[in-house]
Amino acid sequence: MAHRLGCDAVGENYAQEAITKIAAVGGVHPPVHFIGRLQSNKVRSLVDVVSVWQSVDRASLIDEIAKRSAGAHIYVQVNATQEPDKGGCSPQEAPRLVERAQRAGLVVDGLMTVGPTDEDPKGTRRAFALVRALADQLGLAGCSMGMSGDLEIALAEGSTMLRVGTALFGERPSAARSPEVI
Repeated sequence: MAHRLGCDAVGENYAQEAITKIAAVGGVHPPVHFIGRLQSNKVRSLVDVVSVWQSVDRASLIDEIAKRSAGAHIYVQVNATQEPDKGGCSPQEAPRLVERAQRAGLVVDGLMTVGPTDEDPKGTRRAFALVRALADQLGLAGCSMGMSGDLEIALAEGSTMLRVGTALFGERPSAARSPEVI
């Protein structure tokens, strides 16, 4: 439905849902950005569905994407809040991963991060400013940061891409969304 209403790209957190939703719409569909935590063994099943990989956070994942999808577009995910339950590499690891991805033939469009779980505005601002500065230092234009609850801070800190699924579709139901969401 979102595609029919003019949405030019969608994000998906779960591999199986991305595959199911794209299969349900068939034919022409908007570019799919994979934004959830990704296991290397899921890359093979997603290569025909995903246009941009936004949650790339380790060398093994870079290697698998490069092996399965030469020239793929990625964002390196940075855990700027250093929360142990969040995906992403440390800010110190990001330059090494960006370099590895580029050497592997991937196109690094930018960095991606998620704000702090506690939604503290000052902590959110610090995390987003850190990732924007790191992207600038690495010469990366893209900065995917900010979701429905912190989009104003993300924009103020230089985000070039927002993930606003909750604002568009409401809270995620506990059961998987139906294929009509796309």
